[in-house]
Amino acid sequence: MELGAFSVSLSVKDIEASKTFYEKLGFSVLGGDQSQNWLVLKNGEHVIGLFQGMFEGNILTFNPGWDQSAQPLEEFTDVRELQRQLKSQDVELMTEADESTSGPASFMLVDPDGNTILVDQHV
Repeated sequence: MELGAFSVSLSVKDIEASKTFYEKLGFSVLGGDQSQNWLVLKNGEHVIGLFQGMFEGNILTFNPGWDQSAQPLEEFTDVRELQRQLKSQDVELMTEADESTSGPASFMLVDPDGNTILVDQHV
């Protein structure tokens, strides 16, 4: 099962302080909008998202259809197909993508240790 690009979405208290900290670790801004309290940073192939006031806890994020630089892939497994595969294995989902649509969609699940996983397709 190919889930796409991987990043960790961090719930931060102060986006400027977090941005400054991660820049010291070699990360640079890849995208986002700090005035809207979210940024995406990258260091090599490692991607993190900083989100202030948008959700509680940290989230493991997968983006079908994107490479690690948020560039569209020519071929990928659609988020709805990934959802069907997981449901066929009796994986319980917190939220589901609308299977009657195409294009951008997402679903969420929680691992056995309570970690939230977001599968979020933007293409």
